[in-house]
Amino acid sequence: MTIDALRPAATRILDPVAIAIARRKISPNSLSIASLGFALLAGICFYFSVERPFFALAAVLFVALNSAFDALDGAVARYMRAESRKGDFLDHVIDRYSDVFIICGMFFGGHVQWQIGTVTIVLVLLVSYLGTQAQALGIGRFYGGIMGRADRLVLILLASIAYPIYSEPVFGYTTIGWAIIIIGIGSHITTIQRMGSIWKRL
Repeated sequence: MTIDALRPAATRILDPVAIAIARRKISPNSLSIASLGFALLAGICFYFSVERPFFALAAVLFVALNSAFDALDGAVARYMRAESRKGDFLDHVIDRYSDVFIICGMFFGGHVQWQIGTVTIVLVLLVSYLGTQAQALGIGRFYGGIMGRADRLVLILLASIAYPIYSEPVFGYTTIGWAIIIIGIGSHITTIQRMGSIWKRL
């Protein structure tokens, strides 16, 4: 069910791009930092999108670029044989900041109440924490559950594309607002799933 299961297929698609970038000696860390910049721009666009729905389309572009650069940095590091613990650490930190920029931009702008947005971002960070905690405990990075990062981003992209087409609230929330609510619920379920799976492995 989770889109993270499609990682092998995505890797095959991105490999030629990663090879081209590696040949140009572009640093993987530069790609990571660029992905953070795109996340910040996406968050800004989401903030202004409540009154100006066309900003959601700009956010779509920046979220897509954030996702692409985030996927490419690891692949480029492998091809350049530049994988390191520092690079892995930087990648995880930037991913969390990216989540904060994107989701906070969505609810700071008013797509949902700040209380719902706050609970959602906390749950999103908890899901990611459990994935890295599994790695720290020696059982490997864990991507299980119904709402991984890839799933969140795809849901955000779909909701953002739909918003300019139909910007009227449905039961009080825009399509972007409903995306935040679904992400919050899905992240809570994923937290329980990951806790159970990690506990069994331990």
